[in-house]
Amino acid sequence: MEIGFNVAEALEAVVAEAASGLEVFDETFVPDLRPADPRFGDFQANGVLPFAKKQGRNPRELAGALVAALGDAIGTDFAVGVAGPGFINFTLKPAALLRWLRIYGSGKDLEAGAAGLHRGRKLVIDYSSPNTAKQMHVAHIRSMVIGEAISRLFEFSGAAVIRDNHIGDWGTQYGKLIYAYKHHLDPEALEKDPLEELERLYKKGDALCREDPEVLERARAELVALQRGDAENQRLWEEINGISEKAFEEIYARLDIRFDAQLGESFYRDKVGEVYAELVDHRIAEESEGALVVFHPEHPRFKKQPFIIRKSDGASNYASTDLATVLYRVREWQAEKIIYVTDGRQQDHFQQLFLTVEKWFAAAGRAVPELDHVWFGTILGEDGKAIKTRTGNPIKLKDLLGEAEQRARAIVDEKNPSLPEEEKAAIARAIGIGAIRYADLAQNRTSDYVFSWDKVLSLEGNTAPYLLYAVARIHSIFARMGENAGAEESAATPFETDQEQKLARKLLAFPEVLKMTLSDLRPHFLCTYLYELAGDFSGFYNADKVLVDDPGIRARRILLCRRTLLILEEGLRLLGIRTLKRM
Repeated sequence: MEIGFNVAEALEAVVAEAASGLEVFDETFVPDLRPADPRFGDFQANGVLPFAKKQGRNPRELAGALVAALGDAIGTDFAVGVAGPGFINFTLKPAALLRWLRIYGSGKDLEAGAAGLHRGRKLVIDYSSPNTAKQMHVAHIRSMVIGEAISRLFEFSGAAVIRDNHIGDWGTQYGKLIYAYKHHLDPEALEKDPLEELERLYKKGDALCREDPEVLERARAELVALQRGDAENQRLWEEINGISEKAFEEIYARLDIRFDAQLGESFYRDKVGEVYAELVDHRIAEESEGALVVFHPEHPRFKKQPFIIRKSDGASNYASTDLATVLYRVREWQAEKIIYVTDGRQQDHFQQLFLTVEKWFAAAGRAVPELDHVWFGTILGEDGKAIKTRTGNPIKLKDLLGEAEQRARAIVDEKNPSLPEEEKAAIARAIGIGAIRYADLAQNRTSDYVFSWDKVLSLEGNTAPYLLYAVARIHSIFARMGENAGAEESAATPFETDQEQKLARKLLAFPEVLKMTLSDLRPHFLCTYLYELAGDFSGFYNADKVLVDDPGIRARRILLCRRTLLILEEGLRLLGIRTLKRM
């Protein structure tokens, strides 16, 4: 058979085709191929049992007939056997393992193989999306690193991805901020740390509005002036957003994150009218207590919870602009799928948004895009509460990243003090930033997790430093091999030892892990795989000497070293983590 990039998919197709040629099977049969217990094989087809039960047949007899039908189609690549009441076990032969590793020998080869997963799909991924005039704090890291990893994974798998940073740059907060800017600005503070001063001004304006109704009215007047295009307020608004965007870009550059579009809420403020009109025309939205709302009585949780798309005072809100944004992305970018990466507190909002879009687009005769909310939990301190500074304030993201680099530098100075200063700084940056990033991605995103510096920067366990060290170690192995590292892959003989075969099988699991990661949009699947791969390589390298005299054995073991390095580096790159040749 043609093994292909994803061996499991190729095998399942062959099994399904063989079944279709037998009278005892019909179109309802599904092979149900899945990874097997390593004691019994690499893959197991479980579909015979439920099919036989439904048909009133003996499952072992059906399984035997199917194995016989497979015959030579897979005989050169797999050892096949029937187990238990009718499970079919498949074990890849060593020669087939070797053939796959020869075919997929570079990042381009892997990407070409993976491209079949989502080739031609047009996706918009909405992540980061900070509010202007505010500092990014620790909680912002999750949307950024998860969104960037998902973007890279989809691109690697053949999709056309537009990364959109939907910045919060419009709304009622600007009346308070502009009022405070005009009356309480500290020019020296603005010069020293512009974003810090803007955040102070907003807090000042908000507090004054709460204390004094007259100030609140003046702030509202400033907002109305901005909305009507007042030149001075428009200039201040642009200045505020410019300061914010510059600060955001510094963080993005540090984390190696980029966007294809940065269309904030303000971009859609003149596009909500069309949304209101269509929703009313199609009788999806209705007036309720002066507001324009959408009800979803068919949904248990939203029977009495309306989706407010225009407030009673006529102002737009998040729902208004989010609906306009969906329309724009589908109309202008031809998006087939839109993924939103935000914290779990916004689940109700996005469920109602998706329900509304589905009804609206169907009524308007538009193709309904696939909408997905990739939500995540909270980063906790070691006290089990949302992580904060000792004074109870949110930890600034720039401070966290700075501390990560400082702590990593201390480790580098201790472990390798003889390195040049410039290299030490680069290593500390890669370890520190990578450690923060990986600590987040390695968690099941829907869970809260406890942040601990000792764990994040540990050289042991499922951490970035451990994986970066594994990569650097393989580079050092090749450096020590010298001329021997160039052993011809064509000379490699099929794998024989248990550790060789275990490592080769783990390498072949990469495509299925990639598929599973994108199916569930959970990067921790890939993290766990890379950690296990590094462990299997360590077991192989400690058990099987690489530079042996036999040229065939030496070539295949060097091949295993090369492919392990390739997949570790590609996997970490997809997660957004820079690798190192030495630490």
